[in-house]
Amino acid sequence: MKVIDLSLPLCTGMDVFPGDPEVKIKVVHTYERNTWELREIIMGSHTGTHVDAYSHMHKGQKPLDEIPIERFFGKAQVVELCSDWPEEVGLFFIEKVGIEEANKIIALRPGFVGGNITEALERELLRNEIITYTNLVNLELIPRGQMFMFYGLPLKIQSGDGSPVRAIAIILE
Repeated sequence: MKVIDLSLPLCTGMDVFPGDPEVKIKVVHTYERNTWELREIIMGSHTGTHVDAYSHMHKGQKPLDEIPIERFFGKAQVVELCSDWPEEVGLFFIEKVGIEEANKIIALRPGFVGGNITEALERELLRNEIITYTNLVNLELIPRGQMFMFYGLPLKIQSGDGSPVRAIAIILE
């Protein structure tokens, strides 16, 4: 079994989408003063490697805490634009994928889609209750077309529009 971390590390000053809150992480308690360590974390819900709830771009659609937890993991493949894509399997793209692929993706009913997708495609997928993942790293380490298990569990934020995740791929060898 091989585990691949698909997540960006969170740190003060990291890049965020223009207009989103800056990331600030500071040590509040230390072992020396308090006998434990604790950090204060300030950031937006779409910081770093994150998942988008349907409500992120569509008023009245389900937020994170109303989406069943099993929707945030499952079988997946890294696919190429010029290849055939499997049905009902999470799809991840390294190449830029735009709105022109929306109908093809929606017809395959993947539980989730991520990687290099445009905002317009993200909006259409969320409208069709297909979860999207953003800012994934290390997708190039996963062999194209090989099935793997993906896990990208969000924090259970009440009425949440999105959440940072620790995303991983598990490849059975």
